[in-house]
Amino acid sequence: MKIGDTVVRKSYGKDVTFKIIDIREEENQIIYVLKGINIRIIADAKTEDLEEVDSDYVGEQDKIFNTRINETIKRVMINRAEIGTRFTKVGKIEQKEELFFGRPGKILHIDGDNNYLNACLKVYKQLNLDAVGRAIAESEQSSKVVDIVKEIRPDIVVLTGHDGLLRNSKDYLNLNNYRNSKYFIEAVKQLRSFNSSYDELVIFAGACQSCYENILDAGANFASSPNRVLIHCLDPVFVCEKIAYTRIDKVVSISEVLENTITGNKGIGGLQTRGKYREGYPKSQYIT
Repeated sequence: MKIGDTVVRKSYGKDVTFKIIDIREEENQIIYVLKGINIRIIADAKTEDLEEVDSDYVGEQDKIFNTRINETIKRVMINRAEIGTRFTKVGKIEQKEELFFGRPGKILHIDGDNNYLNACLKVYKQLNLDAVGRAIAESEQSSKVVDIVKEIRPDIVVLTGHDGLLRNSKDYLNLNNYRNSKYFIEAVKQLRSFNSSYDELVIFAGACQSCYENILDAGANFASSPNRVLIHCLDPVFVCEKIAYTRIDKVVSISEVLENTITGNKGIGGLQTRGKYREGYPKSQYIT
């Protein structure tokens, strides 16, 4: 097997598909470094535990996630049609429903993994979301994020990539036991120093098994991972969609945000947050 091959792990029932991203030798054994195609996970395995599969192979866990994704997208588009309450008359001005228009919140998605970022940008586009992506290593996000926010001027910022608890860790609040949580926390702190309002600048931060409590304490509206589980690469997208398409005069129900995610309240949690959707009237006759 070589770098770039698609594989599954026999010991896990071939439930999740991976790409081989590196090969190293340890104690005269070949060790393959793996990256989940849909789950934000970096793992390693020995030759005997791996089986090469076609690039279009779908494991059992992947099938479950794919079903949830399709259901979520359908639910999102149905709910999208019900946004806002239409009044036939306001004062002396009769308002026709077809003349309403709206502007959802703008999203800046910063990801430590370019492949996951591209997967997210594809779904943002599918959901008609205005999203800008930047691939930046987790350790560099804190030093660059404020300048990028000044340039892009987003309503919502996503900070994600790879993370994980170090093997045999027992103290879940000790940042030294995490691969990258400290970088997400520092980036959130930089953003909150720039804009302290949780309603003006909405922040999602974290990745698989991230130190959820400390990321929220740093100033994030939403974070991963309450139960230190692996999260799906599209979880931040569905959080952003709910915020971006909820009217600014509403506080988004946390339970409604989480029911649209793939991993639910084990993987994502957060605080009450005001929506970013602004309704307008009347729609310009010059824009098709």
